[in-house]
Amino acid sequence: MTTTTGDIMAKILDPETRDTSHQQQQQQQRSPLPPPPPPPPLQDRPASNYPLSSTDDLSSLSKPPINKPSRHRHASSSSSSSKSHGSASASASNTSLSSGHLEDLQQNQQQNQQQHQQQQQDEIASIENATRLSTVQTRTSTFSSASRPPDHEVVFAPNDPANPKNWPLWYRCWTIFACSYSTWVVVLYSSSYTAIVPGLMKEYHVTNQPVATLGLTTYLFGLAIGCLALAPLSELYGRRPIYLMSMGVFALLILPCAMPSSLAEIIVVRFFGALFGAVMVSNSPATVVDIANPDYLALCMSVISIAPLNGPVTGPLIGGFAYQYLGFRWANWIVLILAGAAVIFMATIRETYAPAILRAKAARLRKETGDDRYWSRFDQKVSTLQLLKTNLSRPFILAATEPILWFFNTWISLVYAILYLCFVAYPIVFKEHRGWSTGQVGLAFLGMGCGTVASIVLEPFWRSIINKRTSKFDVETGRPAPEAQAYIMTIGAILTAFGQLAFSWTCLPVSIHWIVPIIFGVPFGMGNTISFIYGSNYLAGAYGLYAASALAANSFLRSVAGGVLPLAGPSMYRNLTPQIAGTILGVLEVLLIPIPIIFYKYGERIRGRSRVIRMMREEQAREDRRRSRGVKEREMRGGGVLAAKDEDEKNEESNPRGRAEDREGGGVESVDTTTGEGEVSGEGVVVPSTLTTSGMFGEKTTKKMGDEVV
Repeated sequence: MTTTTGDIMAKILDPETRDTSHQQQQQQQRSPLPPPPPPPPLQDRPASNYPLSSTDDLSSLSKPPINKPSRHRHASSSSSSSKSHGSASASASNTSLSSGHLEDLQQNQQQNQQQHQQQQQDEIASIENATRLSTVQTRTSTFSSASRPPDHEVVFAPNDPANPKNWPLWYRCWTIFACSYSTWVVVLYSSSYTAIVPGLMKEYHVTNQPVATLGLTTYLFGLAIGCLALAPLSELYGRRPIYLMSMGVFALLILPCAMPSSLAEIIVVRFFGALFGAVMVSNSPATVVDIANPDYLALCMSVISIAPLNGPVTGPLIGGFAYQYLGFRWANWIVLILAGAAVIFMATIRETYAPAILRAKAARLRKETGDDRYWSRFDQKVSTLQLLKTNLSRPFILAATEPILWFFNTWISLVYAILYLCFVAYPIVFKEHRGWSTGQVGLAFLGMGCGTVASIVLEPFWRSIINKRTSKFDVETGRPAPEAQAYIMTIGAILTAFGQLAFSWTCLPVSIHWIVPIIFGVPFGMGNTISFIYGSNYLAGAYGLYAASALAANSFLRSVAGGVLPLAGPSMYRNLTPQIAGTILGVLEVLLIPIPIIFYKYGERIRGRSRVIRMMREEQAREDRRRSRGVKEREMRGGGVLAAKDEDEKNEESNPRGRAEDREGGGVESVDTTTGEGEVSGEGVVVPSTLTTSGMFGEKTTKKMGDEVV
């Protein structure tokens, strides 16, 4: 049975008041107002209906939502109704419930309904966009939050110590050191193999050098495939568990190479070792993005790159002297010792991936409080198998569909392949033509090492150049856009080509002093380092949470190129001579210099046409609108609390009799709405009179009848 407003008034007004207000009731009956829609029943949201994902049926959005508003919102609606009754009771001796108040109530309810419809439409668009991009979706890119209470969303608070960007400076520095050192061990193991190739050929009676060089090729192939598999896994399960598992297996797989029974065993085992060691190559830059302040991202990238970029240089140096004085097996034992230290270092690093931290925090709050309304935007109700299938394919899809990656992968892959070709060219030049020993050949790589260190030491200079490119600043954030990095990338491309050509023209004949080609290794190493660091920085800034997968696609292609080209290196350098072969490679690098120039001039336009980046921007804008709407609603409800309190105090002052009756308990029955349970008054109407909620500032306050709550 429906109870109208007039019935409620007739039941709660005194007989004396009924006679006084009889004329006003007749006027209201002549032009009755439609009763306001009843508030929705109080009911908790089913846990199974928490966010929709791209695999959910979109047709469900066209049906009436089964989720009910949160208790806070319901309390606001209920107390708004009680406010009207309380006002009528307080002013019963003078006037009845005004029609203007009912009109305001109806108008507020219509506005709330319109806001709900707008939120539902935004969510439909969000799900449709996510479905269109289902091939590149992870749980980190699903922002579905329809029917979830904004007050229970788990996010990082300002200066939250759980946020990796707010960790103590010393611990963030230690994190960078641990990642840098571990990556250095993995990269060092790749190039140290080139120093022991003569020992392997002698030990296993192999006469074909390309066959013996296959150990380098299979290792780089393992790095390529591992980057594809482990980068997405870190976005699903977090960085730390993937780091620990992979580095532990990597260290164990060095043992068969230190005690080999055949060359084939070394070639195969190195592939699987690199498969797991690739976790450091693919995820270390993403870890830096997790913990670094955006203003110092380039500096952190430079610091973490000091050791890894010197890995190819120090590998032949350590491996050469180990082979010369201890034998080729000890070159692997030394790497095993270094890898054991890397595992210990990585065990001290906490989780850095923000989505994984927020997911774990939301799950912990649900378990500790028993309240299933706690959620994070990175929750996902899709099977792990489906997520793995999507994430393992995403680097390929990005590499195939993103024009940014087309050009970046081509440029970086060629630079990387020529770098690894140097590990074949330097022994030919310095050992075969100049008569150096294996250990001395490793010293020839110090020129490139000095260039690597110099480029990193000059990072403040590079950053000052970037900050002067004001035309390449992001309008919204006021910070340098990714295109500002392309200016430094252009310098790196020029230095790389110059160093390669100068080395090729001065390495032979032997009448040219040996220091000259080594000195020209300085600009070559500097150009390689700048290209890798600022190229990675560009991709990380452009793809955001997809940075690990974008970098994984880049690492895959450059590792494949670096593994294939050295197989042709010995024949090319011997048949064409080091001068001609090196000149051909230098000319190829010159032809690729326009790539960073194009990104500097037109990079913003190219990023604007990227489907993935455009979808990310739309999702972020929609999420910002939803958050803004939630904040506005909370502020409006907070203002309603203060306004209702003032009005109630005025009514009590103007009607001391009603206030006295309230104190004596002669009013309507009370109900505790915080538990969702209510009592029916003698008149058959549920009217909450007291309720306890958390105030705007986290304080527990008790509100009397007629107050609105948040």
